Amino acid sequence: MAGHFEPDPRLAADSVLVADGPLSQLRLMDDARFPWLVLVPRVAGAEEWIDLDGGAQRQLLAEVNLAGRLLRSLGPAHKINIGALGNIVRQLHVHVVARSEGDAAWPGPVWGSGARVPYVAERREALVSSLRHHLDAITGASPRTPE
Repeated sequence: MAGHFEPDPRLAADSVLVADGPLSQLRLMDDARFPWLVLVPRVAGAEEWIDLDGGAQRQLLAEVNLAGRLLRSLGPAHKINIGALGNIVRQLHVHVVARSEGDAAWPGPVWGSGARVPYVAERREALVSSLRHHLDAITGASPRTPE
């Protein structure tokens, strides 16, 4: 994973970098309707889970599990949804979404459910800070964060 990595421009436009993990960027989707994280593996040309070797697949699974625990640390969730669709954005990325009964899309999927509602800047910054704090507490090590 040497070299400079850039997420697909659509992912970058719709999300905020929280931290860099061992394999993936951890990003917060900028949609205040749902606690929603996205993992974007820094693997050139990867579009599908099967494009990763076994070690990278296991690492991505560990990062998905960590993202789910991070979302739970923010508050109660009735369900953690995990999905890697890639029908529009081909670059491999995995969505991890905390769902609550009665949320804006419940019980249906979040994809295609109304227009995105961006966070107010102060709330987004506070949420990213909280995620970084919880990430540190869960992993016992400070994540690499943007400068």
